[in-house]
Amino acid sequence: MRSLDSPWKDYEMRKGFTRRPQPDAPATLTKNYITPSGLKRLKDEHRFLLSRERPAVVEVVAWAAGNGDRSENADYQYGKRRLRQIDGRIRFLTKRIEAAEVVDPEAPRAGQAATRAFFGATVRYANAAGAERVVSIVGTDEVDLDRNHISWMSPLGRALMKSAAGGSVVLQAPGGIEHLTVLEVSYERISVEPFREPPGPEASGKRMPP
Repeated sequence: MRSLDSPWKDYEMRKGFTRRPQPDAPATLTKNYITPSGLKRLKDEHRFLLSRERPAVVEVVAWAAGNGDRSENADYQYGKRRLRQIDGRIRFLTKRIEAAEVVDPEAPRAGQAATRAFFGATVRYANAAGAERVVSIVGTDEVDLDRNHISWMSPLGRALMKSAAGGSVVLQAPGGIEHLTVLEVSYERISVEPFREPPGPEASGKRMPP
């Protein structure tokens, strides 16, 4: 019998697959502000799960179901668990996509909307010691600390919101209060890491014995 534990578990642990699904998460408590590239990533993952991974896992589960006692069949049990995870993630993505409010950082802006920090802004600021940092304010589904993409709902994102170059803001950080000086506010393209289809059950399912 072909064991699925190893390829499936390796697949599940890969960083290429996005966050572990949260069953029926409260995805629509607020508007889901998101950049165009961030929404594309959600849609690409949603499409992949629906059209490729889920059908492949269903096929594997059906094959495993015919291999004896299901209660003793590790492939079947793991497949069913994986299927529940996929369905939970699909529900979550569906809610996020339906609630999406797309804001394009590159769209023309006028007045305060062009000079103050709102969703989609890239802000350069300095702390009290003079250390500078540049961050981009994005949606909760686009947070990427390696790229300095912070959520508009995070403490730093909230502190910077509506600030302008030359102004000061107070950040309520876990370690205490920080005073920050805003040096520059700009609106430019924010490059979100695209969804990448990881290898795994979708490919391995095709190698099942007849």
